[in-house]
Amino acid sequence: QVQLVESGGGLVQAGGSLRLSCAASGRTFSSYNMGWFRQGSGKEREFVAGIRWSGAGTYYADSVKGRFTISRDNAKNTVYLQMNSLKPEDTAVYYCAAGLMSGATMRARDVTYWGQGTQVTVSS
Repeated sequence: QVQLVESGGGLVQAGGSLRLSCAASGRTFSSYNMGWFRQGSGKEREFVAGIRWSGAGTYYADSVKGRFTISRDNAKNTVYLQMNSLKPEDTAVYYCAAGLMSGATMRARDVTYWGQGTQVTVSS
């Protein structure tokens, strides 16, 4: 069993930065591929970024490539999402996830554990 708790969301102006953290409980964290998803108002939940259990592979949605960076610290049972050059269209609830990678993405149906989500609002 893995429990995921996100933090670091908030309100930021366009062009600004935020760093999301996801703290995991459980001794098996280091064996899970981890991902970040987001869900805007009235939209479907979408994949944002993923990282292999070893940290050796990172993957991004085209919409965030070059602006967001996913990383993990297995010693701290934590995964991060550094978000730079934020845009109003990045406004969403961001969810941490543990599950299977499918090539260069993680599908919502392959997620085993979800966090409760943290709100990110980018003002123009």
